[in-house]
Amino acid sequence: MKRRTIIENVYVAIKSVKGQILRTSLTVLIIAIGITALISIITATTALENKISSEFTSLGTNTFIIKANNSGGRRHGQVEKTFEFISYEEARSFKKKYKRADLVSITAVAKFGATLKYLSELTNPNVMVNGVDENYLELSGYKVAYGRNFSNSEITLGNNVAVVGADIVNKLFSTAEMAVGASISVDSKKFTIIGVLESKGNTLNLSGDNQCLIPVSVTRKSYEVESTEYRTNVMVDDPRELDEAIQVAMGTMKLIRKDGLGKDSFRITKADSTANMVIENLSNITVAATVLGFITLLGAGIGLMNIMLVSVTERTKEIGVRKAIGASASLIKQQFLIEAIIIGQLGGIVGIIFGVLFGNITALFLSTGFTVPWLWLIIGVLLCFVVSVLSGYYPAKRASELDPIDALRYE
Repeated sequence: MKRRTIIENVYVAIKSVKGQILRTSLTVLIIAIGITALISIITATTALENKISSEFTSLGTNTFIIKANNSGGRRHGQVEKTFEFISYEEARSFKKKYKRADLVSITAVAKFGATLKYLSELTNPNVMVNGVDENYLELSGYKVAYGRNFSNSEITLGNNVAVVGADIVNKLFSTAEMAVGASISVDSKKFTIIGVLESKGNTLNLSGDNQCLIPVSVTRKSYEVESTEYRTNVMVDDPRELDEAIQVAMGTMKLIRKDGLGKDSFRITKADSTANMVIENLSNITVAATVLGFITLLGAGIGLMNIMLVSVTERTKEIGVRKAIGASASLIKQQFLIEAIIIGQLGGIVGIIFGVLFGNITALFLSTGFTVPWLWLIIGVLLCFVVSVLSGYYPAKRASELDPIDALRYE
């Protein structure tokens, strides 16, 4: 009997929701906007976190970077002193003097926005030109799809050769095979392509496929400016020896930089700690999205309560009739609560669909994979349920407490 009563109340609630389609649609829309904002941002940030994690995992937990301590930030309430960038000579000296048999690579940004040209074809002026050495590809997780890597002699002699990303090949050449051996212009300088990288996609709008790699010695010879920073990357064979390697690297670089006691002109950063820092910053976006979603849902809850109060007023006579033929106060309360829950869940479903859609459209632009944040979808459904119950309870209680005689005389 009780089950039959609930089914009948659901039927009546659905009929009522259909009967006030305009107000219902507006309330559903408000709820959907809140859930969409919440789910879309979380979907995008989750996809981005997965991408960042996979990118840094390819580098491994056995990699660290040495760069100048020139952040200029605050530490222990005091402004940190900035130091000169690590020079090419210092980086080369480290590579020679580092006593462990680990893989060491020297890199530097040659130019942020270069234009590459082959015959009459041009790229956009947004190609990242990086100076690297023969160890860079192995250490950074890149692979050559066609052609070959730099040789030690090409790095030493500073030959004008280049390894380019897949996006550049797609813009300038018909096939990757055609690119190998071709002579291109990087702005006004001529380079011969010796290799094409496997496609790797983009992370945080930094394209691994829209880059041109040249010998780091060429960077020093042709692109070096006052702000050029040479970074030293080290990869150990055994991750368990990472801390030991960092200590050796620190001692070696201190001698090269002539750092005395209490002077730290450089810092060493583990690759996985960089990923964790970026992901931690992304979590702040998630918090902001959650706050935004809650504020919107609060507004939706007020709107839902208003629509239910109007519904109670408009259906006062109907409530009187139901009570006159034997409907209990709890049954009336249940009916209006079910209506509120239906409206809330409709808003939640619409919001989840659009949230996942918009979130993955953003993820597509960031070149990350399709992601469905299942936990947050469940949280979204529960939030809509809670908002519906809280917003619908007062109107439902008010409806259940109406006197049947006064309700029948209404109007």
